[in-house]
Amino acid sequence: MPQTLLLRLPATGEETEWLVLDEGGAASLSRQRGSLSLAAAVARSSKVVVLAPASQVLLAEPELPPGSGPKLARAVPFALEEQLTEDVDQLNFAVGRRRPTGGTPVAVVSRTVLRGWLSDLEIAGLDPQAIYPDISLMPENPGQTVLWFEGARLAVRRPGAMPFAVELSPVKEALVVAGVIADPLDGAAESHIAESALLYITREDWAHTKDEFEALVENFASLKVQLLAEGPLPWLSRGLESPDAVNLLQGEFARSTDYGARWRKWRTAAALAVALLVVHVAAQALQLHHAKRDEAELDGQIAQVFAAAMPSEPIHDARRQMQGRLDRIRKTGGGPEYFLRSLQALSGAVAATPKTSIDALSYREQSMDMKVIAPNLGAISQLSQYVTKQGLSAEIQSSTPVANGVEAHLQVRAGGKSSK
Repeated sequence: MPQTLLLRLPATGEETEWLVLDEGGAASLSRQRGSLSLAAAVARSSKVVVLAPASQVLLAEPELPPGSGPKLARAVPFALEEQLTEDVDQLNFAVGRRRPTGGTPVAVVSRTVLRGWLSDLEIAGLDPQAIYPDISLMPENPGQTVLWFEGARLAVRRPGAMPFAVELSPVKEALVVAGVIADPLDGAAESHIAESALLYITREDWAHTKDEFEALVENFASLKVQLLAEGPLPWLSRGLESPDAVNLLQGEFARSTDYGARWRKWRTAAALAVALLVVHVAAQALQLHHAKRDEAELDGQIAQVFAAAMPSEPIHDARRQMQGRLDRIRKTGGGPEYFLRSLQALSGAVAATPKTSIDALSYREQSMDMKVIAPNLGAISQLSQYVTKQGLSAEIQSSTPVANGVEAHLQVRAGGKSSK
């Protein structure tokens, strides 16, 4: 969340005052005064919130019908028609959140006045996200009437009610008109219930009005004074999140969504999410690379085994060809255990018979046919006898003299006695 520049629009002929709030809402600098352009130089990338003089804004709390949006906005002028003196077409109506008591805070301001404020701010380079009537940020005290005296204005907020202001002097007259103290000229003054009040006032205003308030203390059930040493802005800043604070920038004056602020709020989380995604994709790509490398190594090993087992058959797809051979073996009914058992017996026999090798072999229906090359017929006979001792039958189908010995066709079957 960016810093907030809380700026208070001045009365005619006075300087603007502002306060910079940090991300937690605390004042990061003391209150400052100057021109709007100077405030704009301080604002930079801060969120700008403006407080407008409530003397030019009507605050009310009418009972509005159920609804929201444009439908509710159209009902507001009719609910306030007895309090309005200007043409409703010349007024801007801002609606707040409905209160638990049933009333809805409403702020009414002249369109001309609001345009003038926005024009002055725009010329200075300020783009406010919200404009609130200053007294709408007065805190509510559930057990006391809150008073805010400034200059010649007395603002009053009673528990559960909207604030209002009276511009009148002396102080006694303002308190009487506001109904805070009884009117001595009113015959019903004796029935007036004295109020407990909490007065907020600057040191300068207290110095000017101290005697007046002290002379009126007996008109209150209690009166406590809280001096605003840093001015009213730090005190009012506490009410920025108040549900009763009505933003005047509604309807045609509504500000577009601050996508920049939203991006600043979420950019850290978005950057972390992107970084996590990149790491995840990189890890998956690395795993895929390793899997492909392992698959290539496995295919190479399969090709080597296939070439050693079936040297006379050309290799096209070693994995598929090997699987095909195994499937054909299974379909013969013998099962792979007979084939493996025959290979085991045959490998032992070849190892026990010197200078004897198998040139080719085939297996089908528990029968292994092979072409064997040996130095003589005795070696062929020795190989056959070794196989027979392993519980298999070995039969010499034919033999042919060759340059380096004898080439014989031998058939090995499961079970039975050997025959020659």
